[in-house]
Amino acid sequence: MAVKFEKTGEGEYQLDVTGYVCPHPQMYTKKALGKMGSGEILALIFDNPSSGESIESMCESEGNELLEKQDSGGSFCWKIRKL
Repeated sequence: MAVKFEKTGEGEYQLDVTGYVCPHPQMYTKKALGKMGSGEILALIFDNPSSGESIESMCESEGNELLEKQDSGGSFCWKIRKL
């Protein structure tokens, strides 16, 4: 199990925290967003449903925009724009 953070395009990144439970997905998401510039987009992949609430709350409190939420049968892909 390893966290994968990679650039996937111009201003686009992907963070895969599949297999991690709270609070790790939120912590890794915060760390990844800290490395990104304003307006860039993070595709976050995770499979711990309870992490979704804390990540959504973190986005709201830090002013980042949650653009899209996809649920593929227990695997989630959310797109977050860093503001």
